[in-house]
Amino acid sequence: MFDVYLNGKRDLLVVRNGLPVPFSGTSRGWLKKRKVVSVSEEIELSVQRQGYYMRKLSDFKKR
Repeated sequence: MFDVYLNGKRDLLVVRNGLPVPFSGTSRGWLKKRKVVSVSEEIELSVQRQGYYMRKLSDFKKR
């Protein structure tokens, strides 16, 4: 299971269930939205490698 967080800029953060937000000092801005049972393979591999997956909304905005 995974915990999904959003911050004020609508960036996405995914961590394993029960683990704290990995960014010290910036955890205040992350709001827990939900728990999910499964995620995509890309997200799961990222969580395994570095302990979290983060996607900035600005990465997907049209230019």
